[in-house]
Amino acid sequence: MRKSIFFKIFSGYLVSAILLTGLILIFSFTTLKSHYINTLISNLKNLGTTLLLRAQPLLEKGQYDKLDSLAKDLGSNIGTRITIIDLEGVVLADSEKDPKLMENHKDRPEIRRALENTFGKSLRYSTTVKEEMLYVALPIKKDGRNIGVLRVSLFLKDINSLLSDLRVKIIQIALIIVVISLIGAAIFARSLTRPIRNLAEASHKVASGDFDTRIISKSRDELGEFVDSFNYMVSQTKKLFTELSQQREKLNTIISSIQAGLLVLDKDGKIILCNDSFKKLVKTTNVEGKLYWELLRNSQLIELIKKTGAGKITATKEIEFEGMTYICSATFLSSTEEILLTLQDTTEISRLAKVKKDFVVNVSHELRTPLTAIKGFIETLELEGGKGKRYIERLKTYTDRLINIVKDLLTLSELESIYKLELEDVNLKNTIAKVLKIFEARIKEKNLKTKFDATDAVIKADSFKLEQVFINLIDNAIKYTEKGEIRISINQENKRVKIEISDTGIGIPKEHLSRIFERFYVVDKSRSRRLGGTGLGLSIVKHIILLHNGKIDINSEPGKGTTVIILLPTNIS
Repeated sequence: MRKSIFFKIFSGYLVSAILLTGLILIFSFTTLKSHYINTLISNLKNLGTTLLLRAQPLLEKGQYDKLDSLAKDLGSNIGTRITIIDLEGVVLADSEKDPKLMENHKDRPEIRRALENTFGKSLRYSTTVKEEMLYVALPIKKDGRNIGVLRVSLFLKDINSLLSDLRVKIIQIALIIVVISLIGAAIFARSLTRPIRNLAEASHKVASGDFDTRIISKSRDELGEFVDSFNYMVSQTKKLFTELSQQREKLNTIISSIQAGLLVLDKDGKIILCNDSFKKLVKTTNVEGKLYWELLRNSQLIELIKKTGAGKITATKEIEFEGMTYICSATFLSSTEEILLTLQDTTEISRLAKVKKDFVVNVSHELRTPLTAIKGFIETLELEGGKGKRYIERLKTYTDRLINIVKDLLTLSELESIYKLELEDVNLKNTIAKVLKIFEARIKEKNLKTKFDATDAVIKADSFKLEQVFINLIDNAIKYTEKGEIRISINQENKRVKIEISDTGIGIPKEHLSRIFERFYVVDKSRSRRLGGTGLGLSIVKHIILLHNGKIDINSEPGKGTTVIILLPTNIS
């Protein structure tokens, strides 16, 4: 059980007060009794000296009966026992008993002292009266020699009764003093413990995070200085805690904003810190405290971490993890013997590098074929003279293809560098209807049906660029559809407009859908060249849609057709 400081101080005062009071009472009782008895002895001695004047003449004359009567009369009047003894110890007179019946008193200590010509006293039990008594004996002298002994005495019960009354009064006074002292001790203890209790309560509040706690103290002593120091300490702690919290929040924000996966491992390989990107990478939020190899089961990564820890170095390696490519950097932190690991997703960069490589290959291939053909036809024309009309037609076809490729490349380059669209209110229904008129002849030529279901959706957009989108998409739909129909629908959904362009053409294999918007990427290159495609149309479409803060997606199934889905906001913010 916890004992308070107040209890300790008060109980200490209480024990001290009781001990001191007890000692004082014992000492005072002893001193008082001794003083009182000495006073009684002195009084009895004075009384005995006075009685000697009357007893001496009767003792000299041998008038023992008168001497006994004198003792009894005086003893009853003064309340004191008077005894007269001769030199042989024989009792000649006594105020309480018949002297003839009393035993010899020569061996009594006070009598012996008196017979030795000195003053005698004794506090002892009387065998005659069967009680404790105080005795004072004086020698009775004549002409300088002892002729007898005069003894006066008091019953000790009378002395004890008086001392008892006095003791009660002293105890009462002592108790009053003790109570007053304890009240004072309680007040003092409370005044001392109150600020200490306030400090304890304030400390608990500070420990729980309440740094606005303050203690008010009117004391100007050391305790007051301690309270002032506590208040200053709390204010400084609050300041430091605020700074640390801000720094921690700033650090957490920085760590959370890092796109790369970041984690810190202790010397046992347990994860003690990680960011949200890493949790997304391992697809779990329960990360802290786990061993890294439980979440990152990759031999290359494990080898990298072991190498970093063993060599206390910084190492970097590219690894493949769950179909993604990462640049992993591991750094040994010598101050804490921990390892900082970052996993930078370079999948998109690798993909773009591949796209760039394919782009160069495709462009080279696309340009090389018509250029080679043009060169060959020119050489043939040089040989045949005016007979090469059919070669001129082929030259015209390849030249047009080159022009279209360059034209689309310039369009794409322009779209990538554009900063601002020419926005105006565009009625999508009217825009698509106008585009359909451009392809009426081709649609009729291929005997295709068209189904156009649209609402009057008006959006803020660049009219010219949207026409390019619809021209490209409808042209593809017609180009790759030999029979069936082309369906176009426009629906408004809240603050967006959904446009769908579907056909019943040859469709696109699933493995090509993820790359369909890449530059120069074509599913069937021979068919694309035969139909005059450059491989840049869908890339241009996607750029225009993205410039309008929209989205584009393609669903397709070989032999069943293709559907292009476009989502555009009604107002670009």
